[in-house]
Amino acid sequence: MKRASLTLWGGSALAVLVTAMAILSLFWTPYDPTLLDVQARLQGPSVTHIFGTDHLGRDVFSMIMAGARNSIMVALVAVGIGMGAGVPLGLLAAAKGGWVEDALMRINDLLFAFPALILAILITAAFGPGAINAIIAIGIFNIPVFARLTRATALSLWQRDFILAARLSGKTATRISIEHILPNITGILLVQGSIQFSMGIIAEAGLSYLGLGVQPPAASWGRMLFDAQTMTGFAPWLAVFPGLAILLSVLGFNLLGDGLRDLLDPRTRRGRK
Repeated sequence: MKRASLTLWGGSALAVLVTAMAILSLFWTPYDPTLLDVQARLQGPSVTHIFGTDHLGRDVFSMIMAGARNSIMVALVAVGIGMGAGVPLGLLAAAKGGWVEDALMRINDLLFAFPALILAILITAAFGPGAINAIIAIGIFNIPVFARLTRATALSLWQRDFILAARLSGKTATRISIEHILPNITGILLVQGSIQFSMGIIAEAGLSYLGLGVQPPAASWGRMLFDAQTMTGFAPWLAVFPGLAILLSVLGFNLLGDGLRDLLDPRTRRGRK
Protein backbone atom coordinates (compact mmCIF):
# COMPACT_ATOMS: atom_id res chain seq x y z
CA MET A 1 0.00 0.00 0.00
CA LYS A 2 1.32 3.44 -0.92
CA ARG A 3 2.37 5.88 1.77
CA ALA A 4 -0.38 8.32 0.76
CA SER A 5 -2.99 5.60 1.21
CA LEU A 6 -1.58 4.62 4.60
CA THR A 7 -1.63 8.25 5.70
CA LEU A 8 -5.19 8.80 4.51
CA TRP A 9 -6.59 5.59 5.96
CA GLY A 10 -4.70 5.93 9.22
CA GLY A 11 -5.83 9.51 9.69
CA SER A 12 -9.39 8.65 8.70
CA ALA A 13 -9.49 5.78 11.20
CA LEU A 14 -8.32 7.96 14.09
CA ALA A 15 -10.60 10.85 13.10
CA VAL A 16 -13.62 8.53 12.81
CA LEU A 17 -12.79 6.92 16.17
CA VAL A 18 -12.66 10.27 17.98
CA THR A 19 -15.77 11.56 16.21
CA ALA A 20 -17.71 8.36 16.93
CA MET A 21 -16.73 8.56 20.61
CA ALA A 22 -17.93 12.17 20.73
CA ILE A 23 -21.26 11.30 19.09
CA LEU A 24 -21.74 8.27 21.34
CA SER A 25 -21.20 10.46 24.42
CA LEU A 26 -24.34 12.40 23.48
CA PHE A 27 -26.40 9.29 24.24
CA TRP A 28 -24.29 7.08 26.49
CA THR A 29 -21.24 7.05 28.71
CA PRO A 30 -20.25 4.28 31.17
CA TYR A 31 -20.87 6.69 34.04
CA ASP A 32 -22.16 10.21 34.39
CA PRO A 33 -19.00 12.30 33.74
CA THR A 34 -20.18 14.88 36.29
CA LEU A 35 -21.09 12.34 39.01
CA LEU A 36 -18.99 12.72 42.16
CA ASP A 37 -18.18 9.53 44.11
CA VAL A 38 -15.66 10.38 46.79
CA GLN A 39 -15.50 6.77 47.99
CA ALA A 40 -14.17 5.74 44.55
CA ARG A 41 -11.62 8.56 44.24
CA LEU A 42 -8.19 7.92 42.67
CA GLN A 43 -8.84 4.31 41.73
CA GLY A 44 -6.46 2.98 39.11
CA PRO A 45 -7.57 1.43 35.81
CA SER A 46 -9.68 -1.66 36.43
CA VAL A 47 -12.58 -3.62 35.01
CA THR A 48 -14.99 -1.28 36.79
CA HIS A 49 -13.26 1.90 35.65
CA ILE A 50 -11.06 1.06 32.66
CA PHE A 51 -9.24 4.42 32.79
CA GLY A 52 -9.52 4.82 36.57
CA THR A 53 -11.15 7.66 38.50
CA ASP A 54 -10.03 11.17 39.37
CA HIS A 55 -9.65 12.94 42.70
CA LEU A 56 -13.43 13.46 42.91
CA GLY A 57 -14.32 9.89 41.99
CA ARG A 58 -15.43 10.71 38.42
CA ASP A 59 -14.88 8.05 35.77
CA VAL A 60 -11.96 9.16 33.58
CA PHE A 61 -13.11 7.26 30.48
CA SER A 62 -16.55 8.89 30.65
CA MET A 63 -14.91 12.30 31.04
CA ILE A 64 -12.69 11.64 28.00
CA MET A 65 -15.76 10.72 25.95
CA ALA A 66 -17.55 13.90 27.03
CA GLY A 67 -14.35 15.89 26.49
CA ALA A 68 -14.16 14.62 22.91
CA ARG A 69 -17.62 16.03 22.30
CA ASN A 70 -16.68 19.44 23.66
CA SER A 71 -13.33 19.55 21.82
CA ILE A 72 -14.86 18.61 18.47
CA MET A 73 -17.74 21.05 18.95
CA VAL A 74 -15.39 23.94 19.69
CA ALA A 75 -13.00 23.06 16.84
CA LEU A 76 -15.81 22.48 14.33
CA VAL A 77 -17.59 25.76 15.00
CA ALA A 78 -14.29 27.68 15.10
CA VAL A 79 -13.22 26.25 11.73
CA GLY A 80 -16.68 27.03 10.38
CA ILE A 81 -16.27 30.66 11.47
CA GLY A 82 -12.83 30.81 9.87
CA MET A 83 -14.00 29.34 6.58
CA GLY A 84 -17.30 31.22 6.55
CA ALA A 85 -15.59 34.60 6.88
CA GLY A 86 -12.12 33.94 5.48
CA VAL A 87 -13.06 32.29 2.17
CA PRO A 88 -15.37 35.12 0.98
CA LEU A 89 -12.76 37.71 2.01
CA GLY A 90 -10.06 35.87 0.10
CA LEU A 91 -12.25 35.53 -2.98
CA LEU A 92 -13.15 39.21 -2.82
CA ALA A 93 -9.51 40.27 -2.48
CA ALA A 94 -8.44 38.15 -5.45
CA ALA A 95 -11.37 39.30 -7.61
CA LYS A 96 -11.17 43.04 -6.91
CA GLY A 97 -7.44 43.62 -6.48
CA GLY A 98 -6.14 47.15 -5.96
CA TRP A 99 -6.93 49.00 -2.75
CA VAL A 100 -9.66 46.51 -1.82
CA GLU A 101 -7.14 43.67 -1.80
CA ASP A 102 -4.58 45.73 0.09
CA ALA A 103 -7.09 46.81 2.74
CA LEU A 104 -8.43 43.29 3.30
CA MET A 105 -4.95 41.77 3.54
CA ARG A 106 -3.77 44.41 6.02
CA ILE A 107 -6.81 43.68 8.20
CA ASN A 108 -5.97 39.99 7.95
CA ASP A 109 -2.38 40.72 8.98
CA LEU A 110 -3.69 42.58 12.02
CA LEU A 111 -5.88 39.64 13.04
CA PHE A 112 -3.06 37.18 12.39
CA ALA A 113 -0.82 39.13 14.76
CA PHE A 114 -3.01 38.10 17.72
CA PRO A 115 -2.74 34.38 18.56
CA ALA A 116 -5.88 32.58 19.71
CA LEU A 117 -4.61 32.60 23.30
CA ILE A 118 -4.18 36.39 23.37
CA LEU A 119 -7.60 36.87 21.79
CA ALA A 120 -9.12 34.51 24.35
CA ILE A 121 -7.56 36.47 27.21
CA LEU A 122 -8.90 39.74 25.80
CA ILE A 123 -12.37 38.30 25.23
CA THR A 124 -12.39 36.63 28.65
CA ALA A 125 -11.39 39.89 30.32
CA ALA A 126 -14.39 41.56 28.71
CA PHE A 127 -17.04 38.82 28.82
CA GLY A 128 -15.75 36.09 31.13
CA PRO A 129 -14.44 32.57 30.43
CA GLY A 130 -16.49 29.95 28.61
CA ALA A 131 -16.76 27.70 25.57
CA ILE A 132 -18.46 30.36 23.43
CA ASN A 133 -15.66 32.84 24.02
CA ALA A 134 -13.09 30.16 23.22
CA ILE A 135 -14.92 29.43 19.96
CA ILE A 136 -14.94 33.12 19.05
CA ALA A 137 -11.21 33.49 19.78
CA ILE A 138 -10.19 30.41 17.79
CA GLY A 139 -12.61 31.28 15.00
CA ILE A 140 -11.23 34.82 14.63
CA PHE A 141 -7.71 33.39 14.49
CA ASN A 142 -8.78 31.05 11.65
CA ILE A 143 -10.20 33.84 9.48
CA PRO A 144 -6.87 35.21 8.17
CA VAL A 145 -5.58 31.66 7.63
CA PHE A 146 -8.39 30.85 5.20
CA ALA A 147 -8.42 34.34 3.70
CA ARG A 148 -4.73 34.17 2.81
CA LEU A 149 -4.98 30.66 1.39
CA THR A 150 -8.09 31.50 -0.64
CA ARG A 151 -6.58 34.67 -2.06
CA ALA A 152 -3.31 32.98 -3.02
CA THR A 153 -4.95 30.03 -4.79
CA ALA A 154 -7.63 32.20 -6.41
CA LEU A 155 -5.04 34.61 -7.83
CA SER A 156 -3.29 31.73 -9.59
CA LEU A 157 -6.60 30.69 -11.18
CA TRP A 158 -7.52 34.18 -12.36
CA GLN A 159 -4.70 33.91 -14.90
CA ARG A 160 -6.01 30.69 -16.43
CA ASP A 161 -7.58 30.48 -19.86
CA PHE A 162 -10.94 29.16 -18.69
CA ILE A 163 -11.32 32.21 -16.41
CA LEU A 164 -10.46 34.51 -19.32
CA ALA A 165 -13.14 32.78 -21.39
CA ALA A 166 -15.66 33.29 -18.60
CA ARG A 167 -14.79 36.99 -18.42
CA LEU A 168 -15.14 37.36 -22.18
CA SER A 169 -18.56 35.75 -21.99
CA GLY A 170 -19.71 38.65 -19.79
CA LYS A 171 -19.74 37.00 -16.37
CA THR A 172 -19.13 39.27 -13.40
CA ALA A 173 -16.21 38.80 -11.02
CA THR A 174 -18.58 37.63 -8.29
CA ARG A 175 -20.17 35.03 -10.53
CA ILE A 176 -16.78 33.80 -11.74
CA SER A 177 -15.58 33.50 -8.13
CA ILE A 178 -18.60 31.41 -7.14
CA GLU A 179 -19.00 29.28 -10.28
CA HIS A 180 -15.37 28.74 -11.32
CA ILE A 181 -12.86 29.77 -8.66
CA LEU A 182 -14.49 28.29 -5.55
CA PRO A 183 -15.12 24.79 -6.98
CA ASN A 184 -11.48 24.57 -8.07
CA ILE A 185 -10.07 25.44 -4.66
CA THR A 186 -12.48 23.40 -2.53
CA GLY A 187 -10.02 20.53 -2.19
CA ILE A 188 -7.28 22.80 -0.88
CA LEU A 189 -9.71 24.39 1.57
CA LEU A 190 -10.79 20.96 2.85
CA VAL A 191 -7.17 20.01 3.47
CA GLN A 192 -6.53 23.24 5.35
CA GLY A 193 -9.80 22.77 7.23
CA SER A 194 -8.70 19.39 8.57
CA ILE A 195 -5.38 20.86 9.69
CA GLN A 196 -7.05 23.84 11.36
CA PHE A 197 -9.48 21.42 13.01
CA SER A 198 -6.59 19.66 14.73
CA MET A 199 -5.15 23.04 15.72
CA GLY A 200 -8.56 23.94 17.13
CA ILE A 201 -8.48 20.86 19.36
CA ILE A 202 -5.06 21.89 20.69
CA ALA A 203 -6.22 25.48 21.18
CA GLU A 204 -9.34 24.39 23.06
CA ALA A 205 -7.28 22.13 25.32
CA GLY A 206 -4.79 24.92 25.98
CA LEU A 207 -7.50 27.46 26.77
CA SER A 208 -9.30 25.02 29.07
CA TYR A 209 -6.00 24.23 30.81
CA LEU A 210 -5.69 27.94 31.58
CA GLY A 211 -9.31 28.13 32.72
CA LEU A 212 -10.44 30.20 29.71
CA GLY A 213 -12.29 27.50 27.77
CA VAL A 214 -14.97 24.96 28.68
CA GLN A 215 -15.93 25.47 32.31
CA PRO A 216 -16.63 22.83 34.99
CA PRO A 217 -18.61 20.69 35.46
CA ALA A 218 -18.42 20.13 31.67
CA ALA A 219 -15.53 17.80 30.81
CA SER A 220 -12.51 19.06 28.90
CA TRP A 221 -9.24 17.35 28.09
CA GLY A 222 -7.27 20.48 28.90
CA ARG A 223 -9.00 20.90 32.24
CA MET A 224 -8.32 17.23 33.05
CA LEU A 225 -4.61 17.84 32.45
CA PHE A 226 -4.72 20.89 34.70
CA ASP A 227 -6.35 18.92 37.51
CA ALA A 228 -3.84 16.06 37.07
CA GLN A 229 -0.66 18.14 37.22
CA THR A 230 -0.27 17.83 40.99
CA MET A 231 -1.14 14.12 41.08
CA THR A 232 0.99 12.58 38.34
CA GLY A 233 3.35 11.04 40.89
CA PHE A 234 0.71 8.76 42.45
CA ALA A 235 -2.07 8.83 39.83
CA PRO A 236 -0.35 9.03 36.43
CA TRP A 237 -3.43 7.81 34.56
CA LEU A 238 -5.09 11.17 35.19
CA ALA A 239 -2.59 12.81 32.83
CA VAL A 240 -1.76 9.90 30.51
CA PHE A 241 -5.24 9.22 29.14
CA PRO A 242 -6.37 12.78 28.35
CA GLY A 243 -2.90 13.45 26.95
CA LEU A 244 -3.23 10.42 24.67
CA ALA A 245 -6.69 11.57 23.63
CA ILE A 246 -5.31 14.94 22.52
CA LEU A 247 -2.32 13.31 20.82
CA LEU A 248 -4.37 10.76 18.85
CA SER A 249 -7.00 13.33 17.86
CA VAL A 250 -4.46 15.84 16.56
CA LEU A 251 -2.45 13.09 14.86
CA GLY A 252 -5.57 11.70 13.21
CA PHE A 253 -6.79 14.97 11.73
CA ASN A 254 -3.26 15.98 10.67
CA LEU A 255 -2.77 12.65 8.90
CA LEU A 256 -6.19 13.06 7.33
CA GLY A 257 -5.21 16.47 5.98
CA ASP A 258 -1.90 15.12 4.69
CA GLY A 259 -3.65 12.20 3.02
CA LEU A 260 -6.25 14.45 1.42
CA ARG A 261 -3.49 16.68 0.09
CA ASP A 262 -1.79 13.69 -1.52
CA LEU A 263 -5.09 12.51 -2.94
CA LEU A 264 -6.27 15.85 -4.31
CA ASP A 265 -2.95 17.29 -5.53
CA PRO A 266 -1.73 15.34 -8.58
CA ARG A 267 1.72 16.98 -8.42
CA THR A 268 2.27 15.74 -4.88
CA ARG A 269 0.85 12.34 -5.78
CA ARG A 270 3.23 11.96 -8.74
CA GLY A 271 6.20 13.04 -6.65
CA ARG A 272 5.57 10.28 -4.09
CA LYS A 273 5.10 7.38 -6.45
